Amino acid sequence: MRVSSNNTCAAGGGAIYGLGIFGAFVYFWQQADTFWEYVFSFFQGVFWPAFMVYEVFAALGG
Repeated sequence: MRVSSNNTCAAGGGAIYGLGIFGAFVYFWQQADTFWEYVFSFFQGVFWPAFMVYEVFAALGG
């Protein structure tokens, strides 16, 4: 009896998420002008999904 695992879908989602984080790093890095903005751009790149979901819920909530 063979037990199959469906991890291929999870791997594809991880790749998309990784590309999104890389793109966010590039975007926020280009927007920064000062040293602290460059430091903050790192955190924005890591936590961009949380910012995005917050803004969507804020827009939907009024």
